[in-house]
Amino acid sequence: MKKAKWIIIAIVAILALILLTGSFYVVAENEYACIVRFSKMEAITETPGLHFKVPFIDTIMTFPKTILLYDIPESEVLTMDKKNMTVDSYLIWKISDPRTFYQTLGSINEAEVRLDAITYNSLKTLMGKLVQDDIINQDDAGIRNDIYSGITADVAELAKTYGIDVVDVKVKRLDLPGDNEQAVYSRMISDRNQIAAQYTADGEYEASIIRNDVDKQVNIIVSNAEAQAAQIEADGEAEYMRMLAEAYNSAEKKDFYEFIKALDALKATLSGSEKTVILGKDSVLGKLLISPID
Repeated sequence: MKKAKWIIIAIVAILALILLTGSFYVVAENEYACIVRFSKMEAITETPGLHFKVPFIDTIMTFPKTILLYDIPESEVLTMDKKNMTVDSYLIWKISDPRTFYQTLGSINEAEVRLDAITYNSLKTLMGKLVQDDIINQDDAGIRNDIYSGITADVAELAKTYGIDVVDVKVKRLDLPGDNEQAVYSRMISDRNQIAAQYTADGEYEASIIRNDVDKQVNIIVSNAEAQAAQIEADGEAEYMRMLAEAYNSAEKKDFYEFIKALDALKATLSGSEKTVILGKDSVLGKLLISPID
């Protein structure tokens, strides 16, 4: 009897321990704890710490509070001009309403499947309104970002029905399928070469206009300089003739001028080693030497 008593006590203790441990659960700071009773959500606990539940009846499901990143697999979409494009994107999201999330999706995996479908449909709709040249070009990337920002708004609106808040949708890469990638690149290279040739032709045309204008200005400057030089030369000649006329305007000035020029000529003649001078008696130097003072 004593042994049976101890067995009963042990069984009761074990049951009490099981009941005690099954009556409490812990909520982390970065998660929602949902109390589910017979597949129905009874309560949501957000406060971190130790909490009570009905053992064996209530089960606890946890969902993350944190922002989640879903890297969406690559997919192909069709543009308005019937060109295939490969889209590689990702989505940033979080659970905003755990009750709705549990009732409509129930798990993170199911949520990613649904978000994948929503995002693909939004991308397909957007790309169907654009031609390929609107997407692959050398324009400001901010313009394309404005186009893609509409995807976030569309996906966020649809995701609200699942208790999900979509923070952002980003297109990492928007590329061409391998079968027509080279053809598009060749076309882009040809377009760039045509633009470069047009720039070159425009530059040469502008250069020819500048050169012609410079040549014209040079001819004008040279012509004006030559005219100015001719005028200065004419003024010099006129001044020279005026000075000569002034020098010979009387007999005394004329005699003095001839005397000075004769002395200069004699000085130049006697400057060498030969001191013999042959002069005519009627020459100015002859008269000067024969009769220095008249």
